[in-house]
Amino acid sequence: MVEVTIYTTKFCGYCMRAKALLQSKGVAFKEIALDGDREGRVALMKKSGQHTVPQIWIGDEHIGGCDELMALDRTGNLDAMLAAG
Repeated sequence: MVEVTIYTTKFCGYCMRAKALLQSKGVAFKEIALDGDREGRVALMKKSGQHTVPQIWIGDEHIGGCDELMALDRTGNLDAMLAAG
């Protein structure tokens, strides 16, 4: 499986939903918690162009946040992306 990276904060409901979906699929992911990490948030903004969490990468592809992850799952494209690695 391809490497999945997710930037999160502790009390973010969207982060919890995204992680729960990945876990339900048996996907191991690298979680980068940004709670209290101002420099980490700045780096995320530079990397993704976004200031919200979660921000998710599948391999080298930035897919966006929770809504985009759920949309990929609904269309069946998420499983294909995860298996591509």
